Amino acid sequence: MSDETLNANPAIRNTSDLPSRRRQTSPHSSKQHALGLFSSTVPACAYSPDPFTSSTSSDEENSDDDDIVEPIDEQEIYDLIAPITDPEHPLTLGSLSVVNLPDIHLTPLFPPSSSSTSPPITVLTVYITPTITHCSLATVIGLGVRVRLEQALPSRFRVDVRIKEGTHSTAEQVNKQLGDKERVAAALENGTLMGVLRKMLKGCEGT
Repeated sequence: MSDETLNANPAIRNTSDLPSRRRQTSPHSSKQHALGLFSSTVPACAYSPDPFTSSTSSDEENSDDDDIVEPIDEQEIYDLIAPITDPEHPLTLGSLSVVNLPDIHLTPLFPPSSSSTSPPITVLTVYITPTITHCSLATVIGLGVRVRLEQALPSRFRVDVRIKEGTHSTAEQVNKQLGDKERVAAALENGTLMGVLRKMLKGCEGT
């Protein structure tokens, strides 16, 4: 193949070699957040209602910390999306290097205020790298990543999923589709597409 048909993805990575910092999970499903686009038709993964807040267990010695919201970093975001399954192969986006830890960026929308006790609104940008530059399912993969993050993250996050520059022949067009809320909402009303997304997100269950 010519250089124009392949991106810089390395060979398939073993899941055990992927960077990870798994949390202990709850048997309860995750709370579904922003956009109001998602229902029980998309499987929620086994996180607590807000997977990034401190535990609300009955342990009295931890009761003073129950209302503290823990910071969310790029590693935790990666752990949310790496188990998503590729729509064409029985492999995860992490093992295919479609999602990579260095391509996840968290940016506070406003400078932090010392007088505010609320967590800042944060823009989360995830750059995905399709396995080939003419991948016809790049938009579907991006939607899968966006759905997963919208489901699992608190509403203070503004999710932006984009194709990494130079890795897809129609990146600009795909990025417009992924960034358009109306297009995303319309796409998620498609029963066939929803079936594909359910299959992709099934790999997140119990993680």
